[in-house]
Amino acid sequence: MRETIRCAVMGLGRLGYWHADNLASKVKGAKLVCVADTVAVQAERTARELGLDRWTKDPESLFTDPDIDALVIATPTGTHAEMAIKAAEHGKHIFVEKPLTRHLEEADAVIEAIREHGVLCQVGFMRRFDPAYAEAKRRIAAGDIGKPVYFKAVSRDPVSPPAQFIKNSGGMFLDMAIHDYDAARFLMGAEACSVAAHGSVLVNEFMERLGDVDQSLTYLTFDSGAAGDIESSRIALYGYDIRAEVIGTEGTIVVGSLRHHDVKILTPKGGLHDIVPAFPERFRDAFQLEMQHYIDCLRSGERPAVTEEDGKAALEIAAAAQLAFETGSKVELSELRRRDTK
Repeated sequence: MRETIRCAVMGLGRLGYWHADNLASKVKGAKLVCVADTVAVQAERTARELGLDRWTKDPESLFTDPDIDALVIATPTGTHAEMAIKAAEHGKHIFVEKPLTRHLEEADAVIEAIREHGVLCQVGFMRRFDPAYAEAKRRIAAGDIGKPVYFKAVSRDPVSPPAQFIKNSGGMFLDMAIHDYDAARFLMGAEACSVAAHGSVLVNEFMERLGDVDQSLTYLTFDSGAAGDIESSRIALYGYDIRAEVIGTEGTIVVGSLRHHDVKILTPKGGLHDIVPAFPERFRDAFQLEMQHYIDCLRSGERPAVTEEDGKAALEIAAAAQLAFETGSKVELSELRRRDTK
């Protein structure tokens, strides 16, 4: 087992900064060597805040750096494929934020490069490492609710990201709902067979010209015979609302709550409690735990629990959902894969 994994973070938006902060001071066995962002002031400020000697505005310089073992790719979605392939070609292990890529053919190229060069890859589906989701998976695997037959998820953001983010994100199904697509595979222990999807622009009119929606519903069927539905929303002004249910033949597991703190205020006007304000508060532990898992795997040489294949599987569902939304027809995953191989 290697004692220390020398890391660099590429892209210092919100997620990149949190990954850098975790690697700098909270993840055992990791040493943050350098941070990179094309906005020089962001890279320099982050390095200073985290006590680093090195930063760069040229992320590509990290590929050939002999002092770096692993790269965390938190750059814009459209760059993930190129960055991951170059990292693999230079023998760097890879942590890449979701989605793995924007297009299925790019995912195949990334997977091929990872296999050819023998590096390890983890995709940033942090919900798997959230203690509540992890415990739900353990209880389902133990048979506590019998056979899982239905998955239900709600993911609601209080406000929409700005137009510039939406323009480059890949859209509701690829950028947001994909977390629940992966969670569905994880908790159900099954693969999606077919996808139907609907969406609307209800509040944020700018999304119409960008081809996106602020409210959507995805319906899935699984190869186990199970089914499920996923609601994704960017108009829940009351707070950040992430919940999931798995209905089994002998019981149901419910994951998540609107409650931020386990405190309830009672007055003559009634009772109230606070609501989770945003995803940093809800998944702070999950972000740290997923990065600890990545570093532990690199130190031991074991494959991470969320691999490039998992990244492609969730991407397939997202691509099918986007196609189903655009055509108004159910999409069979087997047919989508046949198209991808042509």
